[in-house]
Amino acid sequence: MSLVHDLIARNRSGDPIGLPCFCTANEHVLRAVLAYAAETGFPTVIEATCNQVNQDGGYTGMTPRCFMGWLSGMAKEAGVSMDKLILGGDHLGPNPWKSEPVAQAMEKARELVKLYVEAGFTKIHLDASMACGGEPNPSFGEIAKRAADLCATAEAYAPDPDKLIYIIGTEVPVPGGETEEPETLDVTSVARFHETIQTHRDAWAERGLDAAWQRIVSVVTQPGVDFGHTSVFPFVPDKARPLSEAILLEDGLTYEAHSTDYQSTAALTDLVKNHFFFLKVGPELTFRFREAVWALVSIGEQLGSGKSSRLRNIINDRMNEAPNYWQDYYNGSDEELNVLKIYSYSDRIRYYWADAEVAEALDDLIETLSIKSAPETVVSQSFMGLEFGEMPSSPSELIERHVQRCVDRYFEAAGQNAHP
Repeated sequence: MSLVHDLIARNRSGDPIGLPCFCTANEHVLRAVLAYAAETGFPTVIEATCNQVNQDGGYTGMTPRCFMGWLSGMAKEAGVSMDKLILGGDHLGPNPWKSEPVAQAMEKARELVKLYVEAGFTKIHLDASMACGGEPNPSFGEIAKRAADLCATAEAYAPDPDKLIYIIGTEVPVPGGETEEPETLDVTSVARFHETIQTHRDAWAERGLDAAWQRIVSVVTQPGVDFGHTSVFPFVPDKARPLSEAILLEDGLTYEAHSTDYQSTAALTDLVKNHFFFLKVGPELTFRFREAVWALVSIGEQLGSGKSSRLRNIINDRMNEAPNYWQDYYNGSDEELNVLKIYSYSDRIRYYWADAEVAEALDDLIETLSIKSAPETVVSQSFMGLEFGEMPSSPSELIERHVQRCVDRYFEAAGQNAHP
């Protein structure tokens, strides 16, 4: 029995244990996650989405093999064996090509899945729920057939199919985040959950994927959690109780919860207790990263470094010059937009950290503060909550420690506490 299967069995038997899934392509954030993995030895899931990493490069410019090589290099530097990491592909399906005719989009989705499994990703979320090429929204049955099609591709091209674990189900916010503020959320009904299971079971049987069906470990459903640009929907266990009880009638399965960012640690713990075994987090990680960068900017300003304000100006200019990552998401006056662009929960600023000009300005700031270290009193003002005598002065370590506030609480909620 694999580690994941063992943990799932414990969760189903009532042990409040789960696995956080860290979904980001931000180098500083990934280094913080890997440093935490090296320190604690906790099993760590790192995921890439279909929009971040694909055969066309995604918005990171990386193919699955490139991403795997990049991550492997960072893991080696952090002292983490790749055997200790679980690499996942999220929303693998036709979403990046949904404007194209369905046959063409699905052909590209097959290539996407092929490249992910060949590169060594083993946790595969199959998501073929989106309408393609202007077609009507596909039925549950059609979604399941397309997912089975993609599963057959994974089985055919994985170096060792027995190492794959599959996630099915699609009742989640769209990849990349909500385009508008959600007003209400409906918890997935037990009937819709059963329909998801039955249609997928039938589709897998039709394709002769009986062995692969045994590798399905989790189903994506909506437990009633999400976040918009300025609001967060907290988890309410009572509303999800029928759903949490229904999973125990399906052998070996748990749920995967998406968009759990910004839930309280208590709410995340309740999700795990209700068999939402996988907790997906992404924007909260880069939100913490942005907080740390802004804190470094403040330190630089206190030390008289002109390069500090330069970073803020450059990222503001780049967001205005290339607004495609936020303009379809945010609405309001100029003052409201200026706040949303930097501080919204949806964290659309995360798409700009890899911009060449922004990355260069950040590197300059980090280098400057590495040479001209700040007094502990100045660091404490910008990074409040750190203990005196234990306060790092390195800007990279300050970023790492701040991002790990998110990492740490997710592991705590998942029953793996680094500070008992």
